[in-house]
Amino acid sequence: MGQPSNPAELHEYDESWPVRAADLLRTIRERLADVPGAADADYDHIGSTSVPGLAAKPHLDLQIRISPLPSDRDVSARLGDLGFERAVGARPDSPGVHRDIPRGSEPVDDAMWEKSLFVNVSERVILHVRRRDSPWGRYAVWFRDWLRAHDGQRDRYEAVKRRLSTQEVGAADYDDYTRAKTEYLDDVQAEFEEWARA
Repeated sequence: MGQPSNPAELHEYDESWPVRAADLLRTIRERLADVPGAADADYDHIGSTSVPGLAAKPHLDLQIRISPLPSDRDVSARLGDLGFERAVGARPDSPGVHRDIPRGSEPVDDAMWEKSLFVNVSERVILHVRRRDSPWGRYAVWFRDWLRAHDGQRDRYEAVKRRLSTQEVGAADYDDYTRAKTEYLDDVQAEFEEWARA
């Protein structure tokens, strides 16, 4: 399975997104309650749909930060009947499917970038399963909170997304959209890291 269709399509912010995300995260938490590490896991609504006022693809990005990282089989057994399937990406090296692209200021062991990605196409939900000590897991939350606190940066990010959306509509390869957004993250990484650590 690949990514949801029309990945670059943007919609105006919808106040139902965080409500739906909270409901899904509650259900996922219940389903994974017996997985090792679940008691200390973090369940986050991340991505553009988690930032009030930000136009977004109408796909909810959810994140589980858990250690040890559960097997794909364990996650599938508990969430498969909800419609979640392991994503494979457009290419074997698709970013964010089997591991995150290393980024940020802190030197970490390479294993910390490992992850699993599950997609529920019919419900338009993307579930990132990361290690609890994943730098990307922290960055996703920090970036969300930074955008929530800085309207100007939120608007700047939306402008980037609108430009990319126009370029990528109808494109068969979702990876190009993802990599293009990463360039914006590269520009602001130090700024939101400094803000979050302060």
